[in-house]
Amino acid sequence: MEWDRLVTRLGEYVPTQAWAQTLVGIGALVVVALLAQWVGARIVLACAHRLLVLTGREDWDKALRRRRAYHNFWYAVPFAVVSVGIGLVPHAERAVAVVGRLAHAGAWICIFMAVSGGLSAWQDTYSATTRAQTRSIKGYIQIGKLMLVAICTVLVLSILLDRSPLWMISGLGALSAVLLLVFKDTLLSLVASTQLTSNDMLRIGDWIEMPQSNADGFVRDIALHTVKVQNWDNTVTTVPTYKLFSESYRNYRHMFESGGRRIKRTLRVDATSVRFLADDEPERLMRFRLLHDYLEAKQSDLRQANSELGAELAQLPVNRRRLTNIGTFRAYALAYLKRHPEIRQDMSMMVRMMEPQSDGIPIEVYCFTALTAWVEYERIQGDVFDHLLAILPELGLRLYQQPSGADIGAMGEGLGQALRRDMARERALADAGARPGADAGAGVR
Repeated sequence: MEWDRLVTRLGEYVPTQAWAQTLVGIGALVVVALLAQWVGARIVLACAHRLLVLTGREDWDKALRRRRAYHNFWYAVPFAVVSVGIGLVPHAERAVAVVGRLAHAGAWICIFMAVSGGLSAWQDTYSATTRAQTRSIKGYIQIGKLMLVAICTVLVLSILLDRSPLWMISGLGALSAVLLLVFKDTLLSLVASTQLTSNDMLRIGDWIEMPQSNADGFVRDIALHTVKVQNWDNTVTTVPTYKLFSESYRNYRHMFESGGRRIKRTLRVDATSVRFLADDEPERLMRFRLLHDYLEAKQSDLRQANSELGAELAQLPVNRRRLTNIGTFRAYALAYLKRHPEIRQDMSMMVRMMEPQSDGIPIEVYCFTALTAWVEYERIQGDVFDHLLAILPELGLRLYQQPSGADIGAMGEGLGQALRRDMARERALADAGARPGADAGAGVR
């Protein structure tokens, strides 16, 4: 009885005009939708925040807020309320179908945007972990977003057109060839990204060198379609992901992991400075700590080999075995590398002579430094070659150097001085020949 009286009293305030009843119904629907959104936002936000804090996932809560996943989710609530309640609005039969479909489609769009925000939050939280340095999931996240866009498009169109989603999907089958052509780069990038990640071919932070793409630096980002490489001049080269799978490039990661960085550099010795050591030079060079054991062993071998020649043949220097200054230099350089504290002794190490060329005799130093950082590597390499260059004159060797402008100028100045001396001598002789009487008179007296 009380309920009937309440309904009767409320009915007294309901307008009798059709348009007024429609406006009241729309207003009530909007109020209910906003109230449902506010209540849903409070419940969803409080429950999600509490659950993530209790499980120790505060980073997820911050990422979901930053990517507006919560907002997009509760934006779907008023659309859902309007989609369900639009049929209760009086005298709005012609607008029910259109508004209901639009609200239904808007609700699904908001839900898919919330899921997309959740995927972005996953990427943010994962990129902050140490595992992200070896395995990038950005390509998979982008593929997931593309799939969401495709599903959302099919679903929204089927709602707006009032057709089954299967009808929309069957229509896409006829456009498969066009879709493959349009999404060719996406499909290639998907396969390449999967292979690069699964085979551990590329990581964020790797130093790669790809001359055909002008890329030489550290990998900063691995996405579905592109890989960003920060070059040494702080420029950024964007390389398509499928190129890193179909074309060759150099990755220096294993060099850093091995703990040794290679030195491979040559010294070009002037061929005219190569000679045999004089008989007294080995004794003088034995004062060098790095050459003492080498020269002592060589002197013993040479004495034994020369004694087998006989006294008659051993008198001629051409028949005897002798040490060369370039061979002694190679022995010194190798001994120096073996004693260097910042050179890896467990890796390949040699000092070898290459084929002589028109610009000198190349002596190649091949070894590995114990430090792989670029600045430290260059410091060690500079110290090694500073010492080797400075020791060359001690062994009677010269570094080959092409004539420069100063050399040509000094040569021209020397020729000019010689020419002036010859001209002065010719003038003096000419003057002496022009005074024969004076010379004869002086002789008579």
